[in-house]
Amino acid sequence: MDLYERKISRELVQWQKKINRKPSFTNRVTRSLQQRVNRIIPEKAHQAITTTIKQMVRAVLFGAKQTTSALDQDMSLQKREQTVLERIEFFKRTAAAEGGLTGLGGILLGLADFPLLIGLKIKLLFEIAALYGHDINDFKERLYILYIFQLSFSSQHNRREVYKHLENWKELSSNIPDDIHLFDWRNFQQEYRDYIDLAKMAQLLPVVGAVVGLVVNYRLINQLGETAMNAYRMRWKLEKGLAQ
Repeated sequence: MDLYERKISRELVQWQKKINRKPSFTNRVTRSLQQRVNRIIPEKAHQAITTTIKQMVRAVLFGAKQTTSALDQDMSLQKREQTVLERIEFFKRTAAAEGGLTGLGGILLGLADFPLLIGLKIKLLFEIAALYGHDINDFKERLYILYIFQLSFSSQHNRREVYKHLENWKELSSNIPDDIHLFDWRNFQQEYRDYIDLAKMAQLLPVVGAVVGLVVNYRLINQLGETAMNAYRMRWKLEKGLAQ
């Protein structure tokens, strides 16, 4: 490996340690409270929310590929990552601006932020996948994107489970049926909703919500970008036959 590859390998190891940490006491308490709340919510409500998020994500997932540019396959890894970081910065600023504007309007506009932010997140993941040289028209690559999304916005307990899918992606992907409906949408929406609820509720307050929306959206995109980069670095190492 060259100097840059050794650098990102060290960063990857640190990220893997963070992802695989055991849930802290606070993580466990928060998860317990969220599970109690979820048990109170009627099953019909869970089904409705799951269907809504499933359709929303699928629409963005299958639409985003049409606007993602092709990549020069001869680009070096360092150049790819420089471009990835530039795109993450662009999406952070865009999401922050969108969150600030919708936050100004209180509940109605605050609710509009939810689908808009999902769209930005999925679009960013498509761009990152393409920049790392993966075929985003491949169903399995789209599923990999969903796992990155889930890894980014889950409880620590669920994060460790999702990480295993990415860690063993070569074996897992060879046994994946070509049916997006078989993805665990219930767990996906519940973890995502639980993860962002506390951060996003304050965005529904008029005026104050603008600051909350700006800061929270910026941080959520930053976290997604970091997770995606390390997920694709992990695949790069596996494809190169390098030790984890």
